[in-house]
Amino acid sequence: MSAFDKEKDGIRQTRHKPAELDAIDRKILSALAEDASRSYTELSEIVNLSAPAVHDRVKRLKRDGVIKGTVAVLDGCKLGRTLLTFLVIDTSSYQATRALLQFTSRKEVEELHTVAGDGCVFIKVRAADTESLENFLMEIQSLEGVRSVRSYIALSTFLERGPSPDSA
Repeated sequence: MSAFDKEKDGIRQTRHKPAELDAIDRKILSALAEDASRSYTELSEIVNLSAPAVHDRVKRLKRDGVIKGTVAVLDGCKLGRTLLTFLVIDTSSYQATRALLQFTSRKEVEELHTVAGDGCVFIKVRAADTESLENFLMEIQSLEGVRSVRSYIALSTFLERGPSPDSA
């Protein structure tokens, strides 16, 4: 664990320190964000470096945690999970907020964040239908210390993406 990482009650608390990236790193990241299946040869042509040099850079970006993983982006609707919902949950204590972490293992949960502002926890849920969403909500509402749950159902999605590697 680095000097920036601490553990509190079994939950890793990380101070975010930006990685040092040059223009070539950012070009590689942009190309991979667009299509993660690109070969080192393809990437080398994009950034005008040799394939081994690109491989070394990608390896470093993975080691440094800039690239967290390589995944396929799946279509929830085509998988039968057509109801995209965002939940804002208000809890009465840190223990109640922490209890919501049990939902990270649920297949319906795509994201779970602790937040500041009008609520304590923000969860992105993709459910099969209203009945399964209702059952999920009942589980959350039954937890001790959950004060309120607000649901926002997405009607259409026009943009979903990760962070841009372009400099701020």
